[in-house]
Amino acid sequence: MGNGLKELFRRHPSNPILTVDDWPYPANSVFNAAATQIDDHTLLLVRVEDRRGISHLAVARSADGISDWDIDSEPTFPADPEHHPEELWGVEDPRITFVPESGEYLITYAAYSEAGPLVSLARTRDFRQFERLGPIMPPEDKDAALFPVKFNGRWAMIHRPYGLIAEHVPAHMWMSFSPDLKHWGDTRILMRARRGGWWDANKIGLSPPPMETPNGWLLLYHGVRKTAAGSIYRIGAALLDREDPTKVIRRSDEWVFSPQEAYERVGDVGEVVFSCGWVRDDDRIRLYYGAADTAIAMAEASLNELLSYLTALPAYCNDINKNLSQ
Repeated sequence: MGNGLKELFRRHPSNPILTVDDWPYPANSVFNAAATQIDDHTLLLVRVEDRRGISHLAVARSADGISDWDIDSEPTFPADPEHHPEELWGVEDPRITFVPESGEYLITYAAYSEAGPLVSLARTRDFRQFERLGPIMPPEDKDAALFPVKFNGRWAMIHRPYGLIAEHVPAHMWMSFSPDLKHWGDTRILMRARRGGWWDANKIGLSPPPMETPNGWLLLYHGVRKTAAGSIYRIGAALLDREDPTKVIRRSDEWVFSPQEAYERVGDVGEVVFSCGWVRDDDRIRLYYGAADTAIAMAEASLNELLSYLTALPAYCNDINKNLSQ
């Protein structure tokens, strides 16, 4: 954050913590990893782009979440277009939600179909055996994650529908509900992309899955700023009401994290910080993010500092007509 404000996220000095040079088999890049804590280890479910340009997912484990990564020797979750034609051109950008009620991990991911990316769902208990539940949102839709609890007996999911035929229409964050993880509806816009010169104008999307806190559901989201030199992907923060997650109660006007270091500004897609996962250890949050679509880096923050920053902001206006001008 500029203007002398304290950085809420502090980059780890070992960044980037994972690159293609660490990989046990040939690949082009590693980035956009989901994250969770399992068996006293940090587990990353990493998007790996192979030398064809097709992505799969691979597991990396570390005791401290920073170093000495144990990486699966072959793709953990490869695309399976023979049985799942929606995965024709790969699987990308997973998010992991642990569900205490069932003791399982639910994984939302983008399946790259012939008609564009769509939201698919899988489940696992050990990240070795996976059950694919198939597509749950049609193309084009991505940047999806589930809440770990139900609301009035229904699952809730944040996602971002966006069609190529309507590029002039802003891409907002939406929320949908389901009684069974298969049939989704009661869909509505959750948070709108702003208009004009804002850093998050015209296109936004969820970053890691929602995190429950005493103040509400903490969100990080990415905003895309188009410039003459290309797009810039930055990260902002928001709070949702704890009982009614369709209600935004706070939203940062400024970004809270942006590309600054060389490994974030130069790569396959420059000027990008893009997170699909975080891990909380008491007050400490470790944010794992893709840097320039090329490597994986980590930044740390204090949960209390994040909440203090957000709760000090003015209440967010959920009135559609008014917040269009924000």
